[in-house]
Amino acid sequence: MDKTASPATVLWSVPVAVEDIPDTGLHIEIEAPAATRAQMVALVAELAAVRELPQLAAVFDLTREGAGVHVVGQVRARVGQTCVVTLEPIESLVDEAVDLRFAPQAKTSKSDADLEPLVGGAVDLGAIATEFLILGIDPYPRKANAKFTPPKGEDDGGHPFSGLEALKKRLGDSQP
Repeated sequence: MDKTASPATVLWSVPVAVEDIPDTGLHIEIEAPAATRAQMVALVAELAAVRELPQLAAVFDLTREGAGVHVVGQVRARVGQTCVVTLEPIESLVDEAVDLRFAPQAKTSKSDADLEPLVGGAVDLGAIATEFLILGIDPYPRKANAKFTPPKGEDDGGHPFSGLEALKKRLGDSQP
């Protein structure tokens, strides 16, 4: 999680206060509205070369752990990308598992390195879903069965290291 993100920099915010989580836990399903996805494309396009974001949804189970929260769930999305081989538009699926533990900032220490800070007594499920979306996007999307064939150039009969090979042979011959 980005510990420096402020609520103003989060494009999709779905806060859940710790006090609103019952002792039995809380199951939440969220889906980003079209307007939010459209705003997110600009951010995600810079980070992961995404053309469009037709779907972004997440399912979370929240349980209280003392003053903290354990968040387990799944982030699923469809993203429009460009094949790195054919340069054709393709659609990729993102399916990322989430398993995070949050604790109040005053309670975290170096021994609690795997804990995320709980800011303002709430967890932001929209921010979590956005971060796991970005983590799950394939940086080199490839169309099924796409094969790279290098462009044919002028064949000069040699390879890039032919000069070094000739020098090696010449020096090898002159040494005793």
